[in-house]
Amino acid sequence: MCISLGPTFWEEGYMAQAGTHTTPIKTIGSPATVPVANPQRALQILSKTIYKELRENGYEPKQILALASEIISLVTTDLGPLD
Repeated sequence: MCISLGPTFWEEGYMAQAGTHTTPIKTIGSPATVPVANPQRALQILSKTIYKELRENGYEPKQILALASEIISLVTTDLGPLD
């Protein structure tokens, strides 16, 4: 049984920004776009949220750093040569 406690922090931020300038954000498994008034601020909030969730679930800072390094490696590979 799943109990819903209402909108999440992220959804509340999303709802507050509805109707503002939109920046397309690719989502896994969905071609939808999400309205974001300030993409840089949205990334900061998302980063802090992910970090907090990982720490609350028992991940150590070194493990989170390894995850971040792996993500950077994947993005670097995806970008390809910058020549």
